Amino acid sequence: MDDGDFFCPACGGDRSYRRRIGRRRLVLLGVPLLARGEVAPVLECAACHGHFGTEALDHPTTQRLSLLLRDAVHAIALTVLTAGGCESRAAREAAVHTVRSAGYTGCTEDQLLTLLAALSAERDATADSVSAEIELHEALAPLAPHLAAAGRESLLLHGARIALADGPYCPPEREALAAVGRSLRIDEADVDRLLTQARTPH
Repeated sequence: MDDGDFFCPACGGDRSYRRRIGRRRLVLLGVPLLARGEVAPVLECAACHGHFGTEALDHPTTQRLSLLLRDAVHAIALTVLTAGGCESRAAREAAVHTVRSAGYTGCTEDQLLTLLAALSAERDATADSVSAEIELHEALAPLAPHLAAAGRESLLLHGARIALADGPYCPPEREALAAVGRSLRIDEADVDRLLTQARTPH
């Protein structure tokens, strides 16, 4: 038996749980007699006392989900800046604002530039053109199954607005945003629609 935190499906929020393992027994007139083997472990919510299969642990807690979202926005911002070049002050400022809004409240332009320089040097050293998309996929793929379509689209639009801060998309920015869409399980047609939508003044 162990315990921890999980997202309780019944409570609809983060709760503590205890893992319980039981045994089947032959019961006669309310009296347990013969053991009939173990049953699958269950998670018991400390708040509502409901019992849930261990697959409930596959759903991230609210706190874990917020960290995944924060890291996803950060990865998208770096990807778009790398694709479009970081010479544009407008794009850098848009990226900083986006990353701060996602939860990295202390993010600065200098920090982003330092990270971009380190990433660029690492990729130049490995001469691996695929590494950028792999890194992006690692940041976004764990999050995608837990977001509704609107949430995944919102992440893509964050990247699109950074790309548009200094003018129309350049081809590398469009390819970077397409990679974001693939990692977030957004259809190619929907990616095109969202990139067009982001260009439309509200």
